Amino acid sequence: METVTYSIPMRTRFRGITTREGMLLRGDAGWAEFSPFWDYDAAESRPWLDAALDSAERPWPAPVRDRIPVNCTVPAVDAERAYAIASGDHGCRTAKVKVAEPGQTLADDVARVEAVRDALGPDARIRVDANGAWDVDEAAVAIGALDRAANGLEYVEQPSAAVEDLAAVRKRVDVPIAADESIRRAADPMRVKRLDAADVAVLKVQPLGGVRACLRIAEEIGLPVVVSSALETSIGIAAGVALAAALPELPYACGLATTRLLTRDTVDDPLAPRDGALPVVRPDPRTDLADVRADDETAARWDERLTRVRTAADGP
Repeated sequence: METVTYSIPMRTRFRGITTREGMLLRGDAGWAEFSPFWDYDAAESRPWLDAALDSAERPWPAPVRDRIPVNCTVPAVDAERAYAIASGDHGCRTAKVKVAEPGQTLADDVARVEAVRDALGPDARIRVDANGAWDVDEAAVAIGALDRAANGLEYVEQPSAAVEDLAAVRKRVDVPIAADESIRRAADPMRVKRLDAADVAVLKVQPLGGVRACLRIAEEIGLPVVVSSALETSIGIAAGVALAAALPELPYACGLATTRLLTRDTVDDPLAPRDGALPVVRPDPRTDLADVRADDETAARWDERLTRVRTAADGP
């Protein structure tokens, strides 16, 4: 199987990283992406490899729509920068705002959300993502403040880390709760359903083992689904688009408009939103990847990682 290792600087620090790395793999069905974050060990990276191999070797399910509405993503930046991002030329009427960044305060989060509301206007939808940073009491206070700042939040994504805490937060606030890490990093994603811990399921193709695996989870969990990215290049984003295109219902804008967080991309025409949506396409990498190709040391590290994860996947 042909592989290419990429290394791309990011425009803004996001998820604690400033450079995004990963591998592109080509199989009989086309190109796919394998890009687990470096804090994931071989076992947790295994679904990412399953997803890449599934996309590379099998055609994606037939789509039921040809455009995917998406949200713009606002990192944990200052209010001025948040306003500029939200008012960009993407055409999105929904914004996902990162909150609860280490070293920042609730006042910083409120100012960021207010700036996004000012940029998009009163009819826009705003959702926030805390990445599990709050305990139950902190979540209740923060959600109240952010809901007021947004003039009504669409939902709060992963306010607390534990599923039990998600369920407790959900009982204390009126804002809908979305589960992300409690599904994609859980041994049993269905606990979210059994504990009535969420109103929305956030599904990401790579961490959950592929497009078909996500379709099965969506059917079993019985919640409205938002398809989100794992900060991939357009090759990986295309798999998320394929999932969103194949879902029977798609009531929310999806979190797939993240290629603009990267300074470069692996394709000629990056999957960036136009009029608030992404097309349902399967792009190929551009012919010349010199500006994104990783150096020899980084490529060797990813080759070794791929071998290690393959070994874990082939083991007992």
